Amino acid sequence: MDEHDRYEAGLEVRREVLGDAHVQRSLSSRTALNTDFQDLITRYAWGEIWTRDGLPRHTRSLITIGLMVALNRQEELALHLNAAKNNGVSPEEIKEVLLQTAIYCGVPAANSAFHLFDRLFASG
Repeated sequence: MDEHDRYEAGLEVRREVLGDAHVQRSLSSRTALNTDFQDLITRYAWGEIWTRDGLPRHTRSLITIGLMVALNRQEELALHLNAAKNNGVSPEEIKEVLLQTAIYCGVPAANSAFHLFDRLFASG
């Protein structure tokens, strides 16, 4: 796959996972400073990793949620908690991942993640 094909494949997966509205906002808000970054994540995060056959998107969503808790990236965690719905992840599965993060990432990190999870899923 060349760079253009990887970008197009990544854009398609990115839209399917995160939703058209989110991706369109990201693309519309590109600047001279962040355009290269947006292209990079579309090609490599979405076009190289999320398109691989080795794991289903459902599993990739669960892993990403755990990683965002571990890294304390609340904005990205919120994004991927919502995206997990598009990949068929149930609230019960997310709860199990968050419980596991309490042991491996620490109770404060999991506590924060559970509060965010409750806010996002209580409204929808």
